[in-house]
Amino acid sequence: MSRQGQKEEQVRRMLDVPHPQVPADLAERAAEQGGRMLRRRRAFRALVVFVLCVAVVAFTVWVMIAEPWHVSPSETTPPLDGA
Repeated sequence: MSRQGQKEEQVRRMLDVPHPQVPADLAERAAEQGGRMLRRRRAFRALVVFVLCVAVVAFTVWVMIAEPWHVSPSETTPPLDGA
């Protein structure tokens, strides 16, 4: 018997046995678990959006205060020669 034939025979034997009973509340439990997963995912996305907004606000405040595009004045003055 070929390998393909052996696999088909194995599948047929597996399908011939009686199927196990499905719990009556399986659909309800699956729906509850799916709802929990969706709520967690939404909460995580809301947290990420909140943290990104806080980071943008903090960066904006820092830019307004520090003004990093301006050159800071040098602490020492060049020597005056030939005055």
